[in-house]
Amino acid sequence: MTYQRILMVKSHSMGVGDVLRSSAAWRVLKDKWPQAQLHLLFLSKHAGYPTEDFIRQHHLLTSATFLTIREGTPAEPDAQRVPLSTIKKQVILLSQQLQPDLVIDFEASGIRSSLVTRWATNAVGAKSVGIAQFLGRGLFYDISAPSVKDYARAQGLQLPMDYTERDFVVLAALGLHRNKTPIELNITEDGVAFINKLKPHLSPERCVIGLNIGCGTSDAIPKRPPIELTAQALHLIASERPCTILLSGASFEEAINQQFIEAFEAIHKLATPVINCAGQSSLSGLTGLIELCDLFISSDSGPYHMAVAMHKPTLAWFMLDEPTSYHYDAWCKYLIRPNADLVANTALQQLTY
Repeated sequence: MTYQRILMVKSHSMGVGDVLRSSAAWRVLKDKWPQAQLHLLFLSKHAGYPTEDFIRQHHLLTSATFLTIREGTPAEPDAQRVPLSTIKKQVILLSQQLQPDLVIDFEASGIRSSLVTRWATNAVGAKSVGIAQFLGRGLFYDISAPSVKDYARAQGLQLPMDYTERDFVVLAALGLHRNKTPIELNITEDGVAFINKLKPHLSPERCVIGLNIGCGTSDAIPKRPPIELTAQALHLIASERPCTILLSGASFEEAINQQFIEAFEAIHKLATPVINCAGQSSLSGLTGLIELCDLFISSDSGPYHMAVAMHKPTLAWFMLDEPTSYHYDAWCKYLIRPNADLVANTALQQLTY
């Protein structure tokens, strides 16, 4: 069977890394059906996530649509739910516009995505595939995959599975498997523009190390490595390898980056340029900063997943043990609550990757 237009239904988290980890599944679909258009339909809790514009530019997607299930913005957690009747009308209209011949529901829990899949397929007569996670859920689909637990058992995987692998639960029903396919991300037009902005400040005689200290939202602060420890680790690295340090981050992370600069300069007496790029680019533009790096060091956050997806030598610095967030690609190393010496030694090894 050949498909021309595939509608992919997703929900769960709108975090940059959470959505980007689906790109391995997108790649496998494109390898199977190279001519197929891939259309993402994401059921988002609120409108206005920065992830939206970023994901719309992904090179494997023909389009990405974000339907909100709550009114208001992420800053309004008590916003009212959007009526299902409204969502149904939006889904039917979208399906009629896109005319998919296959609709894939990647979600394993709940029935909202099941309903959306049924509405989309009924509107145009498309085939559907989803996960029979609990009794009766498989009735929503033409083709149903077994539960996540059954998939993990068959693949010899432990639960909970990482977010990348979970997308292959449903794809297994189509005979598609991950086979170690990595996530992927290309540099964007905004990224190229940001490279041109940064290049005059870089020296060919110095390697470039990207450093992402922050973890996005305030509730993720426990994931952030201590500033003093981070400064010590970068001091050790810069003492061994002449480098320029590029600090990434959103505009509200400019202050935490400045704290790092002050702590770093207090112990590091060599002339090592440190450029605070927080708030100077969009998520799309961040692809340019990452592209310039010989090594990208990051806490558990969106830029970490972006660097891995761009296949850049990446060192992930975890303060919490988060197995679902790890990547196991050759260009990525992760450390859990390391000391400065271990960070520095691992980083210097990664610079030779």
